[in-house]
Amino acid sequence: MDWLQYEKSAQEKGFRYICGVDEAGRGPLAGPVCAAAVILPDNMIIDGVNDSKKLTEKKREMLFDVIKESALAYSIAFATVEEIEEMNILNATMLAMKRAVDGLEIKADYGMIDGNKLPPLDIPCECIVKGDAKSMSIAAASILAKVSRDRLCYEYAEKYPGYGFDKHKGYGTKLHTEAILKYGPCEIHRMSFLKKILK
Repeated sequence: MDWLQYEKSAQEKGFRYICGVDEAGRGPLAGPVCAAAVILPDNMIIDGVNDSKKLTEKKREMLFDVIKESALAYSIAFATVEEIEEMNILNATMLAMKRAVDGLEIKADYGMIDGNKLPPLDIPCECIVKGDAKSMSIAAASILAKVSRDRLCYEYAEKYPGYGFDKHKGYGTKLHTEAILKYGPCEIHRMSFLKKILK
């Protein structure tokens, strides 16, 4: 498999600063959604990088620093629980992705977006379904987004004890659902996501 096929294709069209973009945290019942954008040097393959869901937490943590050190530019951004509630999770995800791309220190001239919907960027871009398993840049972005959001969940575990955020990272596990029923929602819960639990 060629991890750089999409990057090479964009280079052949004359683009130079090609960013991969991915998100973490669309599905959880609590916390913000996180997005990351990464521009890697030409033809760079970072050993071990893959779709973040296929890696252990320890491996993701290790690669997080390697990616940051290797990238020409990277940016990590969030959309808040309030924004998710106000504009829905899809639009909030697009907003986080736009913030991540806009936050790059080197302005990207082409974007490769994981998934099937493009955020409102002012550069040419393409969607790549399951891009985090096909493109080195998107896979790198998926790791930065996942690790950043997970680290936030460890902070939530200390701030809101009893919910187990360090274990489920906000996803709707049995442990999390039981905690919501026992303690009620806390201020970082996405109330629109809890309708079936709190009916």
